[in-house]
Amino acid sequence: MPLCRIFTLRCRIFYNLFEGNTVFLHESRIDRYGTIFVNINVMMTYRTRHPMKNVRTTAILLISLMSPLTARPEEINLPPENLPALVATALSSNPELKSSESRWKMFTGKARQAGALDDPMLMVKMQNMPVRDPLVFNKDPQSAVVVGVSQQLPFWGKRDLRKKIALYEADSYKWAFEERKRELSRMVKESFYKLWVIDREVEIVDRNLKLLGDFVTLTGLKYSVGQGIQQDIYKAGLEKSKMVEMQISLQQQRKSLEATINYLLYRPANTPVGPTGQFTMPRILLTAAQLNDIALENRPQLKSLGSLVEKGSASRQLAGKENYPDLNLSVEYMFKQPVTTAMTTDPGDNMFSVGVAFNLPLWQEKRQAMVAESLAETAMSTDELNALKNNISYTITQTLYELERLRKTITLYREGILPQARQSLESALIGYRAGKVDFLTVIDGRMTLFNYQHQQCKAEAEYMIKIAELETTIGLDLPVPSDNPPASPAAASARSGQQEQKTGIETGRHDLQ
Repeated sequence: MPLCRIFTLRCRIFYNLFEGNTVFLHESRIDRYGTIFVNINVMMTYRTRHPMKNVRTTAILLISLMSPLTARPEEINLPPENLPALVATALSSNPELKSSESRWKMFTGKARQAGALDDPMLMVKMQNMPVRDPLVFNKDPQSAVVVGVSQQLPFWGKRDLRKKIALYEADSYKWAFEERKRELSRMVKESFYKLWVIDREVEIVDRNLKLLGDFVTLTGLKYSVGQGIQQDIYKAGLEKSKMVEMQISLQQQRKSLEATINYLLYRPANTPVGPTGQFTMPRILLTAAQLNDIALENRPQLKSLGSLVEKGSASRQLAGKENYPDLNLSVEYMFKQPVTTAMTTDPGDNMFSVGVAFNLPLWQEKRQAMVAESLAETAMSTDELNALKNNISYTITQTLYELERLRKTITLYREGILPQARQSLESALIGYRAGKVDFLTVIDGRMTLFNYQHQQCKAEAEYMIKIAELETTIGLDLPVPSDNPPASPAAASARSGQQEQKTGIETGRHDLQ
């Protein structure tokens, strides 16, 4: 409906009200400008003997009907977000994750270096050269050009141990990279489910704003015919304003969560995030012992610490090998020239020499420190590994308890608390129509239902966050089945909205006679 037509219709309605005429409102609707039309045909007759009351009542109705329904900014239609796609984008784009991967590749390259031999040494020298004739080789039989090659050879087993140590360290960074992937996936899921809570709460707030708008209209109409009090109109308007304030807060929280998701996905902070899609409520059928066994086999951090334990053990063996000398093999070849002088004659036959050198491991202080270091490293890694296993066992047990509690709570909300809260609100509305219940009871019932819906959404999101934490704890995405209790939150939300819309329609059906 065009805005000018809406304004014209409003003016015509309130002119008739001010003149004391009978007005019928037909074809109720909530247009896109937030205008509220009464859901039923309502007859309002003003008494002409109270002209000031007519003016005041008309002004109150005008303010209440002309007030904005929501504080929602202009929306951009975006497709629903897909959680697996968000996780995949984060795993492929997050720079911190890429840094962890590069660190692992760096230490893998170091492992290939650790097991390699040192380069051989090439030696070229001219020995026993006369100072007076430095480049003359045929005057002294000891003058020669010597070419030699030497190679440093660590004691048997040292190279393999050094390579093992480097490989174990590289493996620890590999599994640390995998652990980081699991943690990043959990963070994306947690932000997604928190965003889902915000989206559901926004929907709930929107429905409540529409109903509170109906309440504002209803209280104004009752007051206009002398069946209500002016305080009810102000109370309904106040509750509506409080709900608008909550809507503004939810919009800010959503922007904050959008920034968090964009940060995890390495996207510009102002990239819009679409509405959250549907998800099912899975049920864990595995026992704590089974989950603990899965964790011991799949948790990347356990494997990382296991590699560090193996590294400490290999370092201890290498420290023991340091008590044995390293060898240095050398081969030299001597080029000579014939020498014929008055004192001696030398045919100038070429010569070679073979030698071996080794260090003497006499100073034990250094080697004892190496042994102590390796023992301390092994003990540290072992204790950290045992602590992590203990923490995994505790976390799995605690999470299962939390999941069971949340599951029962969600079932209680859906099957008990929320239906009872809706019935209580409907009963209050009927009582208010009959003049047996004051308007504060209706508002209290409405807010009670809203709070319970809010708690239900939080419980559902917390349940899914606990599932994500459990998957991170065991290091595996569980193919957990879903069963009927509790049902899909999206379906429950849809049913809840339908019931509330029905309640809202029934609210408008209360005649004022």
